[in-house]
Amino acid sequence: MGKLDGRVVLITGAARGQGEQEARLFAAEGARVVLADVLDAQGEAVAKEIGAAARYVHLDVSQEEQWVAAVAAARQAYGKVDGLVNNAGILRFNELTATPLAEFQQIVQVNQVGAFLGIKTAAPEIAAAGGGTIVNTASYTGVTGMAYVGAYTATKHAIVGLTRVAALELAAKRIRVNAVCPGAIDTAMSNPAQLDPTADADEAAAALDELYRKLVPLGRVGRPEEVARLALFLTSEEDSAYITGQPFVVDGGWLAGVSVL
Repeated sequence: MGKLDGRVVLITGAARGQGEQEARLFAAEGARVVLADVLDAQGEAVAKEIGAAARYVHLDVSQEEQWVAAVAAARQAYGKVDGLVNNAGILRFNELTATPLAEFQQIVQVNQVGAFLGIKTAAPEIAAAGGGTIVNTASYTGVTGMAYVGAYTATKHAIVGLTRVAALELAAKRIRVNAVCPGAIDTAMSNPAQLDPTADADEAAAALDELYRKLVPLGRVGRPEEVARLALFLTSEEDSAYITGQPFVVDGGWLAGVSVL
């Protein structure tokens, strides 16, 4: 018996990174998963590898009509939707006063508006299925600050707020809403070398580990499957039935403070 037997979960940003690992783990735990992304070739390849329990749909999370189509496709494929993981997001590095308005708005549109549209579109479908779960991907920066990622940090704080409001409004419909707040995770977002076919993947991973060994009490960068396990916990009615409206930090202890040793 899997922890998600009988569940149907839509996961955004599922072509790679945390979303991919969530899709693979959820399917292994008995769910039927709908992978959504703008990286069509990669998303379709992951869905094919997962097998009959997976479908891929194109979804630009910043576009409401694409959300409507994606949720409809999920329902058509599997008869219902009772879970959502709002995982898609983008990151840009820039000094706050040097950030172009267009860049700030793009990050807001994908990260913050994307999460809002996911809740708005999927919640009625989840309610119609008798209830379920929404897991939003916020960030370590959603509960603290970080220089040079001001727009990203603003959107992740907003996602924590949206999570709390959605939890209050949707509880009566038997929908639990929580947020995962990852710290430094070894994905293409924090390790762009993963996108460079000429880069040495092991060397890039070692360099990332070296950086975070100095910052993170556990002495290493996180792995996307570690975030996926937290998302599984929050999606499982067996494990987290009495939890809603909460941000959960998975950061190797980074948020705990600064060590002088």
